[in-house]
Amino acid sequence: MGLAFFGLASAMSSNPQPAPPVPVAQAPAPIFVLNSLDGNVSVIDPVSWTETKRIPTGKEPHHLYLTPDEKSVIVANALSDSLTFIDPRTAEVQRVIPGILDPYHLRFSPDMKWFVTVANRLNHIDIYKWDGQNPTLVKRILSSKTPSHLWIDSKSTTVWTTMQDSNELVAIDLATQTIKWRVKTGPMPADVFGTPDDKFLLVGLTGGDGVEIFDVSGNGPAKKVKHLKTGKGAHAFRAVGDKQHVLVSNRVANNISKIDYKNFTVVDQYPGPSGPDCMDITSDGKTILLASRWAQKLSVIDMTTRQVVRQIKVGKSPHGVWTLDHAPRQ
Repeated sequence: MGLAFFGLASAMSSNPQPAPPVPVAQAPAPIFVLNSLDGNVSVIDPVSWTETKRIPTGKEPHHLYLTPDEKSVIVANALSDSLTFIDPRTAEVQRVIPGILDPYHLRFSPDMKWFVTVANRLNHIDIYKWDGQNPTLVKRILSSKTPSHLWIDSKSTTVWTTMQDSNELVAIDLATQTIKWRVKTGPMPADVFGTPDDKFLLVGLTGGDGVEIFDVSGNGPAKKVKHLKTGKGAHAFRAVGDKQHVLVSNRVANNISKIDYKNFTVVDQYPGPSGPDCMDITSDGKTILLASRWAQKLSVIDMTTRQVVRQIKVGKSPHGVWTLDHAPRQ
């Protein structure tokens, strides 16, 4: 009995065992480019660098933002008063929420409780409660002319927004949904970026030649501390991901400046062809994905060589650019 069992065991051990299953590598997430004048989204394969399809959304999609659960990317359709939810990996439309008035720019608070939009056309800021699935309007705040871009502090207490045609920076208290203060800026303020310590805001001046830096560390109104020349038409920001640098696209100068936001100096520059607008950065931190608005192209820029390595044709007036496989936002 014992010998028989030993022989059987030896025979079994000499037979090759099946190899464990090899995990299937997840395909790279697609790149989304919002074609604001076509009312659709170009989906770009980051391996073949080709447009695989276009997703109809609504009129004038300008910006997009990932939901807190990271299961959807929301496209804000300003002229259709709607939000389109898209799967960030499969690029399939999940649902559409109507009745969101003029959502030009959008942002979630870091605590994931608030969802904020600005109405660039209708001159108001909408503050919504977010229950994990749907936004519920809490307060509509009338603003000055042409609210443009948003930033929310890391403690989810304050919203800052620029007023493009009245040249202002406005602060809103989230708890009370009231305006705390407003200060004057240079011409046509657009995007706004906050440093990780919540002490400073950078404001891109699309009607000027650079970035204004405001100290927002105190309890009172922001104080301008510096005007940093970057290039004409400073517009959109994108942090590099190293907790020290941020990019700004200079739409008129057709380039991109790299800013050290610890000492507020320009430390590098990249090409930004044909009206550079919104940007994203690949997860390895080596490549800029840029909407070249006037050329109707996505420009791909190598940050090491500082060269445009390829351009992909997309739709009319490409604006927002985003991919799930991106570098950190600070």
